[in-house]
Amino acid sequence: MSKGKEQKPVILQVLPELDHGGVEVGTVQIAEALKQHGIKNFVASAGGRMVHELERIKVPHFTLPLKTKNPFKLYRNSLKLEQIIRENGINIVHARSRAPAWSAYWAAKRAGVKFMTTFHGTYGLGPKGIKKFYNRVMTYGELIIAISNHIKKHILANYKVDESKIRLIHRCVDIEKFSPAAVSQERIIRAIQDNHIPEDLPIITLVGRLTHWKGQHMLLEALAKMKNRDFFCLIIGSDQGRVKYTNELKELVKKHGLESKVKFIGQSFDIPALLMVSDIVLSTSIEPEAFGRAAIEGQAMGKIVIASNLGGSLENTIDGVTGKLYESSDPQALADALDWALTLPEEEKKKISAAAIKNVKDNFTKQIMCDKTIAVYNELINMD
Repeated sequence: MSKGKEQKPVILQVLPELDHGGVEVGTVQIAEALKQHGIKNFVASAGGRMVHELERIKVPHFTLPLKTKNPFKLYRNSLKLEQIIRENGINIVHARSRAPAWSAYWAAKRAGVKFMTTFHGTYGLGPKGIKKFYNRVMTYGELIIAISNHIKKHILANYKVDESKIRLIHRCVDIEKFSPAAVSQERIIRAIQDNHIPEDLPIITLVGRLTHWKGQHMLLEALAKMKNRDFFCLIIGSDQGRVKYTNELKELVKKHGLESKVKFIGQSFDIPALLMVSDIVLSTSIEPEAFGRAAIEGQAMGKIVIASNLGGSLENTIDGVTGKLYESSDPQALADALDWALTLPEEEKKKISAAAIKNVKDNFTKQIMCDKTIAVYNELINMD
């Protein structure tokens, strides 16, 4: 690079697959933003249903077995990625997950291009920190994006990383989709009718895959402790094969006599409409969320959000302003928070709703996340 002349980034994002989830959504959002800015970019993954989103915006996708953790296959993937880098003039490789990050790192190193990572989670350290060796590839980025302060603190506490390498970029919500104005009356009616949702009761909603750490069992214990019995609760999300936990939840419903109060909805493709019919949106994780997208989706829809006082929720939910934080290990605290929300005067509800929408627009939009990420690409490509 000649002195004073800025290089233009050409990006390859690398992740295990493009099926569903926050990492996948973020990858597509960045790909689209890069395209809109006239920045050439590519994605490599094992494929999945979200590949058609890339095809729609005409961003090339390379299908490789990047979900593998087999060391020999990781090396073979690195050779294929190196070829992709060289053939397409890629100068930044952005890895978003550990296994493909090893392949991407080796490929970038051999090709002599920039390498960066996004820390999307805390990644288990294993007994006596045995997994740190495997995880550490995520710290090899010349720049590292942390998706929350919670993740940034985790990186600094567990890995030998210079803090000056870390860039904090919170995850986002797409306010073109998650906005009261974006959900038509027809979609609201369909959500109510298709899911048999009562129209004469306040609706409490928890969105998230059915897994123990997401705290659905904690919610059911709390519902049983509430003073207010006028509610209907939607638990939305797939168990992704975790049938044992699903059965445990259904047993809890029976144990507490909540059969008429709780409805399980599997994977839904119209979450905004279901949030629109809700009065309270929950994030009940009993372990820290890396960021906690459900909480900001609820706020974007102008709903009262109740979240456990852990991880990313401490950054995206303002206690007493956009909702309420409760002690994560205490079902009674969650019950009390729900009772509080259900008895709020209408004026107070409107105030919280307005504050919640403003919080998202000021801090957590797709535009903000994409602009900050593109700034990191530009910074990296022009670093000595």
